[in-house]
Amino acid sequence: MELRQLEYFVAVAEECHFTRAARRMRVAQSGLSASIRALEVELGAPLFLRSTRQVELTQAGRALLEEARRVLSTVDAARNAVAGVQGLLRGTLSVGSVQCLHAVHLPEVLARFHDRHPGVEIRLRQGGSGELAEEVRAGRLDLAFVTSTRASDLPQSVVDTEPMVLVCGPESRFAQEGSVLLADLAGEPFVDFNPDWGTRDDVDQALALAGVERRVAVEVNDVHSLLDFVGFGLGVALVPESFRHKPTRARFVPIADAPTTGTSVVTSASVSAAASVLLDMVLEGRALATG
Repeated sequence: MELRQLEYFVAVAEECHFTRAARRMRVAQSGLSASIRALEVELGAPLFLRSTRQVELTQAGRALLEEARRVLSTVDAARNAVAGVQGLLRGTLSVGSVQCLHAVHLPEVLARFHDRHPGVEIRLRQGGSGELAEEVRAGRLDLAFVTSTRASDLPQSVVDTEPMVLVCGPESRFAQEGSVLLADLAGEPFVDFNPDWGTRDDVDQALALAGVERRVAVEVNDVHSLLDFVGFGLGVALVPESFRHKPTRARFVPIADAPTTGTSVVTSASVSAAASVLLDMVLEGRALATG
């Protein structure tokens, strides 16, 4: 069994398509297919159910997938360790991030990282905090930017903490108030992110502690939709104070007993050399910004 075979296998399993997997691995489809067939012969079991429309893992394939990912992650860590000793960086850096990351300007940070370490291939995916934390635990992401409450079991570095504010429509009874209390929001319909997305957990916990039962009338998965629905009076929302800078017709009102929300970078227990370098760049950048 060769590492390349495992890499091809994982690519097909994740893409659910031989053509896309071959394109991802930059090889001819015939060569990738032959490699997978050879792996199946060696293991004595089919790994995929093939049809004209899609490719699905067999039970044997599902059993192999986690082990294959673990082996490839270990190999990457070994390569990175040697490269780190030699003062070089290469390989792949897989980064996860929640949407609308205010604490870090991720495009700029990743661009600087790429300029300094062009030998490292950067991969980025967005998702909910819980999903991203699970990807880090499974070794599919090297690090992820998440809301702090969703990854307390992982090594993490807090990069930002900020208070939350109330956002409401211009015709809302709260729009002209100097401040409000969380208890004042009882009975109001809410607009919020989908479960596991954004600051939803922080808001749920804060209102529960304040004894406020709430009804989420509208669920969204992006900031601009949330502000639009609130701006047109379909509910109120609690959002990080930094959202004030976004264009919207909604109104922002301070909360006297405001909860806070935080952004953290989470990593696995064994941090790759590339992830360690990126983490240092992020924390150094935040120190300069707040210093």
